[in-house]
Amino acid sequence: MSWIEALVLGIVQGLTEFLPVSSSGHLIIGSALFGLSGEENLTFAVVVHAGTVLSTIVILWSEVSTLFKGFFSFKWNEETKMVCKILLSMIPVAIVGFFFKDYVEALFGNGLLLVGCMLLVTAALLAFSYYAKPRQKNEISFKNAFVIGLSQACAVLPGLSRSGTTIATGLLLGNKKEQVAKFSFLMVIIPILGEAFLDLLKGGFLPVESGLSTLALITGFLAAFISGAIACKWMINLVKRGKLVYFAYYCVVVGLLTIVLSFIK
Repeated sequence: MSWIEALVLGIVQGLTEFLPVSSSGHLIIGSALFGLSGEENLTFAVVVHAGTVLSTIVILWSEVSTLFKGFFSFKWNEETKMVCKILLSMIPVAIVGFFFKDYVEALFGNGLLLVGCMLLVTAALLAFSYYAKPRQKNEISFKNAFVIGLSQACAVLPGLSRSGTTIATGLLLGNKKEQVAKFSFLMVIIPILGEAFLDLLKGGFLPVESGLSTLALITGFLAAFISGAIACKWMINLVKRGKLVYFAYYCVVVGLLTIVLSFIK
């Protein structure tokens, strides 16, 4: 992977991580167009996901710092409750990561057909959440947090948007748009940073292990961080205005094109 390819894919990752169109799916599509495959894809995906997670911390720093201060006051306050809900939501994806990691990684080598099909599923979820009108709730409950966590675990499938799936699930449960958008972005911080840390300990980022140059990794990380910061802020405003249905149309078009491309390649 050249640094230019890393730059393009990093920007794609950053923009699509927070938009409900599947960053992993777009990474696979981009990698296929560049002729990249195998270990390069997995290692690069971890690096650029870490970049977008750090952009989340920057954009939502006031919320993150407030949660930390409230949690470490060691009182049962609103911040402690929210941290516990976030931790609860991470249980399903942690189970998938610990017990089904090899299976999930194998899915990333299944080609474009799976990505295209999952993009269509993403479109259906977004459309359904747009037209459904559930009774509104004042806050995300512990039960809702766990259900949203289950949807995040399902979104390990390439092409099934993590943000789209978790936000759509939260909206279908009756949670407020801005609340569920921020919850969706906060709940992914620890799992992705944890995965990046484990790969770092195992030496997965070394050129001899990944086949990627240091320049490509740094370029991809910075591109994902900068574009992710832009997309994160934009996405929160989009969710407030309830315009997610337009992304459903986009996912249908890209999903169908990807399925066609899978048969051509």
